[in-house]
Amino acid sequence: MYPNIVCLGGGTGLPNLLRGLKHHSDRLTAIVTVADDGGSSGIIRNELKIPPPGDIRNCLLALADTEPFMEELFQHRFNSGSFKGHSFGNLFLAAMTEILGNFELAIKESSKVLAVRGTVFPSTLEDVILEAVYEDGEKACGESYIPNSRKRISRVMLKPSDAKPLDDALEAIEKADAIILGPGSLYTSLIPNLLVKDLTEAISKSKAKKIYVVNVMTQPGETEGYMASDHVKAVINHSSTDVMEYVIINSGKIPEYLLSRYLSDGSTPVKCDSEIIERMGYTVVTGSVINPTDVVRHSSQILAETIMALI
Repeated sequence: MYPNIVCLGGGTGLPNLLRGLKHHSDRLTAIVTVADDGGSSGIIRNELKIPPPGDIRNCLLALADTEPFMEELFQHRFNSGSFKGHSFGNLFLAAMTEILGNFELAIKESSKVLAVRGTVFPSTLEDVILEAVYEDGEKACGESYIPNSRKRISRVMLKPSDAKPLDDALEAIEKADAIILGPGSLYTSLIPNLLVKDLTEAISKSKAKKIYVVNVMTQPGETEGYMASDHVKAVINHSSTDVMEYVIINSGKIPEYLLSRYLSDGSTPVKCDSEIIERMGYTVVTGSVINPTDVVRHSSQILAETIMALI
């Protein structure tokens, strides 16, 4: 039987992981952050009073078993008129929510349309706002505003702090053989899921293998100067020490032509300080898990194979 795998995150990192894992198991659950308040998702969220659909859309498409044209359709962004900046997929989810009167049901029905191999849940259905406190004591409110100051983040918080997850998401964690955290923007994609306290509690109690995938590059405005151990510390400081057992860190070399472009934006490779992480009690797994094309990101295939070897 295929392993039951639960993945938590958002942004571009989680869909990239799901694309690889769906070739190894059809028992996949994605639990996706809903703190996004920028772009098309933010407009739809504010005007229609529903959770932001963008990250949900990307995860549905990553798990879809459908024609390439259908994915192109759902990812299509209008470039003029009053719909400018909106993707068709976001508008589709918004329309489904209005028709069915329920965002969770809209995701389920959209999954049928796209022949999704797995299940996608928002981390909560509540109207949550992400707030950051920087090391100098100043605050920023709203996920899209947090990286703008380029200050070091001390802590992020979710409002309301007692947001509740879906029962189905808790059940998925309870039944999981493996729970994957990341990859993805540390403070704005991954940690917001762990600030839903009941989710973190369920992960802590789980007997599943717990794996954290550290980002390949630091992110300007979020993790400048962070080593791998800094990522690990941030995750456990916002959740608990037992949300992970294994830590996957890229040790592959990034081509110079790509590196120079990232360095000019203030992004650097995350250094693998495995000794510190191992002293914290976690098992470090290193390897070349990247797929450097025009951007530096994890290889869906290699990362999935690395995770399946641990499972």
